[in-house]
Amino acid sequence: MRLHILGICGTFMAGIALIAKQKNFAVTGSDANIYPPMSNHLAEHNIPIFEGYEEKNLLPHPDLVIMGNAMSRGNPCVEYVLNQNIPYTSGPQWLTENVLHEYHVLAISGTHGKTTVSSLLSWILEYAGLNPGFLIGGISNNFKSSARLGKDFFVIEADEYDTAFFDKRSKFIHYHPKTLILNNLEFDHADIFPSLDAIKIQFSYLLRTIPNQGLIICPKDDKNLQNVISYGCWTPIEYTGNKENNDVIWRTALLKADASQFTVHHKNIKQGDVNWQLIGDHNVANAIIAIAAANHVGVNPKIAIAALNHFQGVKRRLEIYKKVNDITLYDDFAHHPTAISATLAGLRKKIGSKKRILVILEAGTQTMRSGIHRETLVPSLQNADSVWMLRPKQDWDFEQAPQTTSIPIFICDSIADIIQKVVKEARASDHIVIMSNRGFGNVHEKLARALEAHE
Repeated sequence: MRLHILGICGTFMAGIALIAKQKNFAVTGSDANIYPPMSNHLAEHNIPIFEGYEEKNLLPHPDLVIMGNAMSRGNPCVEYVLNQNIPYTSGPQWLTENVLHEYHVLAISGTHGKTTVSSLLSWILEYAGLNPGFLIGGISNNFKSSARLGKDFFVIEADEYDTAFFDKRSKFIHYHPKTLILNNLEFDHADIFPSLDAIKIQFSYLLRTIPNQGLIICPKDDKNLQNVISYGCWTPIEYTGNKENNDVIWRTALLKADASQFTVHHKNIKQGDVNWQLIGDHNVANAIIAIAAANHVGVNPKIAIAALNHFQGVKRRLEIYKKVNDITLYDDFAHHPTAISATLAGLRKKIGSKKRILVILEAGTQTMRSGIHRETLVPSLQNADSVWMLRPKQDWDFEQAPQTTSIPIFICDSIADIIQKVVKEARASDHIVIMSNRGFGNVHEKLARALEAHE
């Protein structure tokens, strides 16, 4: 059976392609934006990709077309599929019908941290010898792949974004997990959700799909999640946190300010210390919730802690891209002011106050470009020393955002302009963080080459 995937280079759809290939389907795909790491990842698995959405990409007709949620009416391939009556489905629906019904599904939902927690949980289960299947919205350095079949257990990043142009439910409604992580909840995806309340409704629908013999795990101090739970919950809940609380049975305590070392407690009994490569309070929260989920499927917390001590991080999550002339370049998947703030706070605690953090930022998400975060974007950059931002194509003027910081923020009209200015400013021992959820015009490599030439 031959499948053709529209929007194949998206992280989720690329994962679908890899899993379909492992199940011995013949797989091809089309995408308008083909760039690493997913394009390289698909090429390594010999999955042909067509650039653009021409009708000829669908000749001869595939047996089934899987539509990515970026597809919309008016797309030439979409119109051709409808006119020619070629069978089609969504990625989440295909995954449910062909894969997930065979597994104990562990789903990770929330505004932030889904990719990291999915990677952490998959690695813990792998380290424990369980050989899990997974579909992660990124590439974990422990696996070098974003998706695989595995056996018995399947870890999936459960996104609240809509499923397809013909199915406006959130993706996670399809997955029917037995173990559900609710990691956090804030307003995002302003292109499809009119308000935070609209997102809460989708999360409440998700809770209705969890069996009463399953488990929900979430942080105690997230008021938005507590509000969702109050709508109705029929499943046991275990709470996580960093403070002693009768309701919190999974707790952490920092041993180092940058969160590279911390203690894990279960029911106020110390389980051990994590000493790992990651930094930032947000990653400690990610870790404890992954430990709790692994425990639900039988992994002892002490084994989970040992696994985290060997965790190697996730690509594009404050990943060191290159070191040039004693300048460290990072690639970070920035998609929301809260994530930007947490990442920069962690790096600041790690390097101290004497070394500089220079940020190159692209407002890549539709929500950031819409101006929804205009009140919080500038404050999220407070741990930087200087910021260069590519002038976004948006409906609001960034320069009119509330200037709540004295940090110099420069708005540039091109990537070339950014590189020229940053190279002129950078000096030895600087940490340059490139923040974008997109390819950002390959600014990472262009900047590295310019810094090398500037030596």
